[in-house]
Amino acid sequence: MAVMATSDAHADARLAARLATEAGHLLLQVREQLTSDGAPSWQVMDTGDMASHRFLAQALRDAHPDDAVLSEEGTEDPRRFTADRVWIVDPLDGTNEFGEPGRSDWAVHVALWERGDLTAAAVSLPAHDVTFATHPAPPLPAMTRERPRLITSRNRAPYAAVRVANALDCDAVRLGSAGAKAMAVVIGEADIYVHDGGMYQWDSAAPAAVAMAAGFHASRIDGTPLVYNQRDPWLPDFLICRPELADPVLDAIWGERRRDR
Repeated sequence: MAVMATSDAHADARLAARLATEAGHLLLQVREQLTSDGAPSWQVMDTGDMASHRFLAQALRDAHPDDAVLSEEGTEDPRRFTADRVWIVDPLDGTNEFGEPGRSDWAVHVALWERGDLTAAAVSLPAHDVTFATHPAPPLPAMTRERPRLITSRNRAPYAAVRVANALDCDAVRLGSAGAKAMAVVIGEADIYVHDGGMYQWDSAAPAAVAMAAGFHASRIDGTPLVYNQRDPWLPDFLICRPELADPVLDAIWGERRRDR
């Protein structure tokens, strides 16, 4: 999976960044209002999910009415199976974290798939008031740590992540949403993000596109390319890491089985 850079892709990236940012502002308003009203966490989460989805779906229809949309909260758009352009959207990545007062590790994802490639994307971290996009792409930060830092789930230690942490003698940190974890790697707060279960295309499309545009490695955990806009939205595993760590990470997961392929 490549990230194609063209003048049109730059315009699409600007649109993705604007919409991800505006959806984030909407989510902050929803969270503040419902929390101040004493709403239960499930109501905060459900209202935020749908408010962001409706905003993004309408904004994309307004901007590009012929494009299809694959959204976590939307019904299946059958046009995406034949369309040249499909927006892959997660209106609220990290719904549980969004529902916890004070947590900032949640995100909004907006990515564009065109004829087999991700061509534009943005990930906003609304609680931090920052948005990362494929254009202009974030710079690849220098690695200054002696030991790699691996970032993983708040609630579980994936088997692949345990293998990597042990093989590379990593320091491990935990964080919430996929977008927050991926952007922690992009800004240099971590070096490796490995996930080996429980993920869909909208969870990783925008983070992968932003990371690749910045010069990071992104793939399945067996090293094969990430393929988007498949009929089945399930894409269960995912790796983002610094480019110089890709081979050591993949070897740590697969060992001799990888070299025998």
